[in-house]
Amino acid sequence: MGEERKIKCVVWDLDNTIWDGTLIEDSRIKLKDNIRNIIKELDHRGILQSIASKNDHSMAMEKLNELGLVEYFLYPQINWNAKSSSISQIKSEINIGMDTIAFVDDQAFEREEVNSELPEVLCIDASLIDRILDMPEMNPKFITKDSKQRRLLYMSDIKRNKLEETYVGPKEDFLKSLNMKLIISPVMDDDLKRAEELTVRTNQLNATGYTYSYEELDALRFSDDHILLMAELEDKYGTYGKIGLALLECKEDVWIIKLLLMSCRVISRGVGSILLNHILTLGKKAGVKVLAEFKPTDRNRMMYITYKFAGFEEVEEKEDLVMLEYKLEEVPNMPDYVDLNIIEGSTC
Repeated sequence: MGEERKIKCVVWDLDNTIWDGTLIEDSRIKLKDNIRNIIKELDHRGILQSIASKNDHSMAMEKLNELGLVEYFLYPQINWNAKSSSISQIKSEINIGMDTIAFVDDQAFEREEVNSELPEVLCIDASLIDRILDMPEMNPKFITKDSKQRRLLYMSDIKRNKLEETYVGPKEDFLKSLNMKLIISPVMDDDLKRAEELTVRTNQLNATGYTYSYEELDALRFSDDHILLMAELEDKYGTYGKIGLALLECKEDVWIIKLLLMSCRVISRGVGSILLNHILTLGKKAGVKVLAEFKPTDRNRMMYITYKFAGFEEVEEKEDLVMLEYKLEEVPNMPDYVDLNIIEGSTC
């Protein structure tokens, strides 16, 4: 499946971009025509939004709140720093690739500064705002349940992260306090759009970088030679959504993990290892050897570490693909800070 660039986060300037005029010169500024609809529609499509503005922080946040828009912007950077610095901070906070960010600004100087420092960012002249919703980069193939609530999921994560920062004690105790529940189930018909979305959107925590279309995934879930699993996570603060996907190719005496991916939002929760442990448990019951394909990139080293910690070792390397094999005799115990709920389905 060919890769098309898709934007995950639009970063907005404020003065003469979201509103007409300069806030510190005139506090009675008004929103640009149609901007509210554009922001709401991007949010509906699951595209996150933030702010990179050279402005007085308290004045700008007060104005955004007055205009009823403040809730739409995650990690707003309103300061006097270079716009490239603000965008880098937003990228780090949201934990997405720089090439999935678009920046909208009315000033050519600011766009050129960002282009120079962060060439992967898509820079858009604010005079073209009315065309944004029609840009292919802003149009995901599907709008899923997880898409529609993506901003809310991130806002819940912000609350959890703040709690973790102030928690006194071992990390495992904090994780246990969350009362996490991981549900692993076969991919069903109503999961297919989200499954495709995960393969397309997830780059940093995708062990092979493979992407699959809706039609390919639909065929694989009925294949006698494959197992296709979805992982969903929730805790006492609510749901994280459907955050993981695994694809196994089943041969007579060996299973090969063709795809293992996790949403970057759950990287610190250890659920990648739990999904992997479940696969190993299934393999042990079936009496087969478990291998895993891994394609090294500059982004997915965390998945390699996940495999190594689980007991996989490199056994073969050809071109840009590494084959890993599970070498331990026993499958490690599941951590006790997660309640695992397995929904049984077809197996190879």
